Amino acid sequence: MKEQLTLFGGEAPEPLAARLRPTTLDEIVGQQHLIGPGRILRRLIEADSVSSMIFWGPPGVGKTTLASVIAGATSASFIDFSAVTSGIKEIKAVMQKAEDNRRYGDKTIVFVDEIHRFNKAQQDAFLPFVEKGSIILIGATTENPSFEVNGALLSRCKVFVLKALTQEDILVLLKRALSSPKGFGDMPLKAEEGVLDMIAAFSNGDARCALSTLEMAVLNGEFIDGVTHITRDTVEQCTSKKSLLYDKSGEEHYNLISALHKSMRNSDPDAAVYWLARMLEAGEDPIYIARRVTRFASEDVGLADPRALELAVAAFEACRLIGFPECSVHLTQAVVYMSLAPKSNAMEVAYNSAREDAVKQLAEPVPLQIRNAPTGLMKDLGYGKGYIYAHDTADKLAAMQCLPDNLLGREYYRPTDQGLEPRFAERLRAIKKWKEERSGKKEE
Repeated sequence: MKEQLTLFGGEAPEPLAARLRPTTLDEIVGQQHLIGPGRILRRLIEADSVSSMIFWGPPGVGKTTLASVIAGATSASFIDFSAVTSGIKEIKAVMQKAEDNRRYGDKTIVFVDEIHRFNKAQQDAFLPFVEKGSIILIGATTENPSFEVNGALLSRCKVFVLKALTQEDILVLLKRALSSPKGFGDMPLKAEEGVLDMIAAFSNGDARCALSTLEMAVLNGEFIDGVTHITRDTVEQCTSKKSLLYDKSGEEHYNLISALHKSMRNSDPDAAVYWLARMLEAGEDPIYIARRVTRFASEDVGLADPRALELAVAAFEACRLIGFPECSVHLTQAVVYMSLAPKSNAMEVAYNSAREDAVKQLAEPVPLQIRNAPTGLMKDLGYGKGYIYAHDTADKLAAMQCLPDNLLGREYYRPTDQGLEPRFAERLRAIKKWKEERSGKKEE
């Protein structure tokens, strides 16, 4: 570890995250779907055939690191460019430098962090230099590039989606920080059991956040008999979070989400809100909770209250757009609504039953009358023959077979008597009766 310098002398030490920044592909943790053995981005880098690209992903997942590694692996000049502090003038100056490099046969990688912050004119300033190969542009964004990057520029860039790091990925980085001479490897340290898990959970997949938290915990650790002790209490003070959620095995994480789900299923809003608060205050990602609530809306409520799914999706979008802590109230609204909504598991039962038949009978042919018939040959073979367009009928119904022969008579959706579902049940009975009368077949 670099010596800690005083306020009155010497250069300030680099942050831990900067000291541990990987310099090779093999040192990068996570993103194996892109840079694992044989994966597309790794092949491009190793073949030195990298072209302009956009890295899209949440904060702290290695966008800047990956761009820097690419520059080193391809022997290109690397220019780090911030969209926050740079304007047209700065862009033109950087482009001129890159053009000079090109004349001498040198490649230049221009890395633009937060490229979504550039306006149209600023983004357009890159276009001619990307087109003639003066630069290899690598942009990084936390926002969907389809909406935030100009179409002309986006069409000239390959988009790679980077994923949030898993808790296991973060633990690898934290352990590396404690053992590496670039981190705290030369410093006598003792971490209390479960401390690294707390930091990994708090970081929510953000490596920079995790390493910064560890660094703060070390600098504020208790110095006893020549050893710095990192305790759970120190981490709680550094993060302003109590250790309410995760244990070393991760079991408590699943216990709490199970408690939330089962409290909503049991129509207990008070318990559901309590477990929600336990998870959020412990540092759980609100998006994860919102996904589980959205699943609940169909798995446990379904057509007993179709609005449940609408509200769950709205809460999910609120979490995505404004984040924690503001989105806590939206999640609370969704959780209370799910708790009070009438319950039906008919959707899950229907799918599971259909899945069982689908897996067992994968080769069942699609009935000819509902096959697609885009060519004359297909029509000659009977594709689409006997198909009845329901909208052309008076009742908007057709007594036409849609299930394979071997599955005729199967019933997957069985409505319950909860909430609004009896309305759907009555509609289903009327449809089946209509089809029975016109097909001449009696139900068993």
